[in-house]
Amino acid sequence: MGEIEFRNVTKRFRGGAEGLRGVSLVIPAGSMAFITGHSGAGKSTFLKLLLRMEAPTRGQILVDGYDIGAIPRRRLPAYRRGLGAVFQDHHLLNNRSVFENVALPLRVQGMTNRDIGRRVRAALTGVELLDKAMLSPDALSTGEQQRLGIARAVVNRPRLLLADEPTGNLDPVLSRGIMGYFRQFNAVGTTVLIASHETALIAEMGIRTIELANGAVVADSDPGTAREEQRRG
Repeated sequence: MGEIEFRNVTKRFRGGAEGLRGVSLVIPAGSMAFITGHSGAGKSTFLKLLLRMEAPTRGQILVDGYDIGAIPRRRLPAYRRGLGAVFQDHHLLNNRSVFENVALPLRVQGMTNRDIGRRVRAALTGVELLDKAMLSPDALSTGEQQRLGIARAVVNRPRLLLADEPTGNLDPVLSRGIMGYFRQFNAVGTTVLIASHETALIAEMGIRTIELANGAVVADSDPGTAREEQRRG
C-alpha cells in the first residue's frame, strides 16, 4: 500500500498565487522518490496536500485509489494515522523523554502499555537511539533529534512516509546517515517521499527525482517506470 496519484492538481492560494499547477504523476506503492526544486517551487505544498493540511483547488489526489479530497473532516485523523511525517523543525517535546516523544502518537490511539513499549523500542532501535530513551530531547545532538523525529514518524508503521527538508540543518555526513534510514524503511515496503533542495545529495542516491518549478513538474527522472508499475499493479 501507499500508492500516490496526482490527477491534474492545482492549488491556488488566497490572493491568486499558485502553489501547484496542473500536476499529474504516479508514485507507485513501495517506491522512494524525491521532490526537488527552488524555494517556493511547490515542494511543501505537495506534501501538505498529501497530509490534507491543504485541499486542492482543482484536480484529484488519490492514495491507494481513494480520493483524499473527499475524506470528511471527522475521518481525517484515521487517514493521517496511516502516514508518517518528518519535518526540518522536529517539534519535539522537551518536557517528555525520548521514549515518551515516540510513544505519544500511540497513547493518543489508546494502545496498551505493552504494545507501546514494544513498538517504541523497535522504532528507537531502528534509528540507534534505544540507549538514550530516558533522556530529554534537548540532551541530544541535532542529528540525533532528527533521528528521533523519524522514529516518531514510523512508530505507527505507516504505509506512507513524508519528509520535508529532513537534512536541511545537517552536515553532509549526517545527511547521508539520515537518508540511509529512509532507505531502510523503504526496503520493508514503506512508500517514502522526500522534499529536498539538496541536489548533490539527491544525485548520490540514484532515486527517482521529480523537479518542480513555479508549481509545475518540469522534470521527472523516472515517469515511465512509474506508469509501467501502475499498469502491472
